[in-house]
Amino acid sequence: MPINRNALIRYKTIDRLLRGGRQATLDELIDSCSDALLDYCGNDSVSRRTLQHDLQEMRYSEALGYYAPIVVVGKKFYTYSDTGYSITDVPLSANDMLKLTEAVDVLKQMSAFSAFGGVEDVVNRLEDHVASMRLKAEQVILLECNEQLRGLKHITPLHDAISKKMPVAVAYKTFNSAEPVSFCFSPYILKEYNNRWFVLGKRHEHATESDNVVTTLALDRIEALTEAPRNVKYVRPKSFRPREYFRDMIGVSRSLDSVVEHIEFTALAGQAPYIRTKPLHSSQKEVGCLADGSILFSIDVIVNKELEQRLLSYGDCLTVLSPPSLVERIKLSIANSCRNYGITT
Repeated sequence: MPINRNALIRYKTIDRLLRGGRQATLDELIDSCSDALLDYCGNDSVSRRTLQHDLQEMRYSEALGYYAPIVVVGKKFYTYSDTGYSITDVPLSANDMLKLTEAVDVLKQMSAFSAFGGVEDVVNRLEDHVASMRLKAEQVILLECNEQLRGLKHITPLHDAISKKMPVAVAYKTFNSAEPVSFCFSPYILKEYNNRWFVLGKRHEHATESDNVVTTLALDRIEALTEAPRNVKYVRPKSFRPREYFRDMIGVSRSLDSVVEHIEFTALAGQAPYIRTKPLHSSQKEVGCLADGSILFSIDVIVNKELEQRLLSYGDCLTVLSPPSLVERIKLSIANSCRNYGITT
């Protein structure tokens, strides 16, 4: 049976008073628990019978798993026989571990389906975190995260708006604008890319269900997010399918007239294994081997800024061969970089 909030407040209060070798009488425990309940819940009624039952539950309850070493000193004072004990440091019980193992097994089964791709990674992180808590060992897996990332608070309200098919009012400020612009927006899908979050949907200035224009907003550029006026209706074209929208692209940006292009590039022999084991895109193919030992690859994607950045990230280990328009864009980026470092060609 789950612990109710009042009981949890009492357990934590008792723990605070007894840990570290401190002692307290039953009356002191009752008064402190009553004060805590009054502060948190507006209810200060704690009976002697309730407090005595709490002490027994903390000592022996398998459901709680505390097994607190509560002893009575001088037939009057309650304390912990282990001065280093606290219920906040209690490891997972055998029952907890059984439930967690079952949950992990379910997640591992789910990971076999394409819709739950990446669950294995989540499971490994979960198992490692639990192990570190139980064994008090350092974690062996560290998650990539940006603690200064803005906009994460918008994920939940946007998720709710998408689920309920409700428009929202957005105040949005691009990197190039001095002031935010306000507009109504129908969100379709949340997307994470390169440790940033985006929402795709439709701005309402000229929105119709037959309009295929999809707008991408970065959550870290949203200044404010509120409910849209009641007279604004949610708009979503039936033709928009997220999986199809992202299938032929890297990242989140594309124009209305974007088309899939066949791209070929070579990778030096030393870099090829990295590209082979971590493809740039699901369409990636290994075409052949050149005389100098470099490997020829191809992908079929929409050309956008994210693709350029990904290709440029490999530096001189990767050379784009086609299409010519992309080759020229890569050349221009490299030339600008050289000028930034005072290199002239």
